Amino acid sequence: MAKLTPEELTARFADLEPAMTDGEAVVEAGRCLFCFDAPCTRACPTQIDVPRFIRNILHRHSIAAARTILDANIFGGSCARACPTEVLCEGACVDHLRSEAPVQIGRLQRFACDQATASGREFFRTGPATGRRAAIVGSGPGGLTCAHELRKYGHEVVVFESRDVAGGLNTLGIAAYKISTEFALSEVALVQQLGVEIRLNSAIDGPGLRRLLDEYDAVFLGIGLGVTASLGIEGEELPGVWEALEFIFQTHRKPFEECEVGQRVVVIGAGNTAIDVATAAIRLGAEEVTIAYRRDAASMPAFGYEYELARSDGVGFVWLAQPHRIVARDGRVGGVEFVRTELSGSGRAARVRTVDGSEFEIEADMVIEALGQDPCYDFLRSIPELTVDRGHVVVDPTSLATSIPKLFAGGDCVSGGAEIVDAVQAGKLAAKGIHQSLAG
Repeated sequence: MAKLTPEELTARFADLEPAMTDGEAVVEAGRCLFCFDAPCTRACPTQIDVPRFIRNILHRHSIAAARTILDANIFGGSCARACPTEVLCEGACVDHLRSEAPVQIGRLQRFACDQATASGREFFRTGPATGRRAAIVGSGPGGLTCAHELRKYGHEVVVFESRDVAGGLNTLGIAAYKISTEFALSEVALVQQLGVEIRLNSAIDGPGLRRLLDEYDAVFLGIGLGVTASLGIEGEELPGVWEALEFIFQTHRKPFEECEVGQRVVVIGAGNTAIDVATAAIRLGAEEVTIAYRRDAASMPAFGYEYELARSDGVGFVWLAQPHRIVARDGRVGGVEFVRTELSGSGRAARVRTVDGSEFEIEADMVIEALGQDPCYDFLRSIPELTVDRGHVVVDPTSLATSIPKLFAGGDCVSGGAEIVDAVQAGKLAAKGIHQSLAG
């Protein structure tokens, strides 16, 4: 496999779409109808006032536009880059029906947020000190949003992060051509501007959580999910078998030229993370990348635009194929043996059954498991008084309070896995619930 130069790799991981120029942003903003009851705003989980910030851009007030965005979503820049705007704000855009193309809300949002970052403008101040202290477990978008909102209320906040870098999957777990490590950390810095203390390498277990509940007036649990689900088949222990997030992590933790990738890569699973893995492998220089899924294309969890991106990158797809075992050659991965499947029913509810005698093999020197993440079972079991349903923390839908007094929770540990914007909204709701509980 021809080794790519650092310059070639950097170019391959450049933004999918270039940032808008001032003129392009003004022209695109001019397409907006500025709907009074804006469906784009209603489609946004954080309720960003889209017509307002686009009008600001139209009148060349990009900093005011950024203030409108960040007031509602402190991770507005990340959401502009990685959220499924095609099925949220842009999917609801009236221009989608009128001219068959929605206003490019995501790119306009990125334009405004990038302008604000470049200006070094600080938009927020802490509220009057209340003397109350809150602890946040996990520094993903949900936890950091909760921390940011609580500081605006005037409460002291300490964030406990198990890794040596803040930001959760927003920093490490999204394809680098969507969100770079540097940009993700710049949004962490926005939160830290309000005096939020982040303690890295500070894992919290069950007893540790109890100590936090004793020491702080409130605790927010934003632990996300655990490791990628296991296939439970022969050969998973072989060298060359990767867990999806670990594969993506390396593209954020070291130079691209030092990242490992096979010549023939098989990705098992067909969700959005599987697409990130497959397209990252192509960009790192893999000669052949195949996504294998035990259901059909219509049942694929990944968004349609992600599927089209993978196809345009040259990723191959094998449908109705269930992995049976990972084949060893010379002590490491040599391929994957699959068995054909049939579906009984339609959609994701269809039952899958294997077809006898239909085994076949795909050669591979790297296999990446992208089956979704399991809940943090060990942690949840260590807190028996916490109400959990099928691995998900149960909360009050309004305040996000859990069954334990003073403990609130949000993000993927509650939802089971959602988008950045959903985690941000959970952080906002939890901060409001915490503030109301502390106030009275």
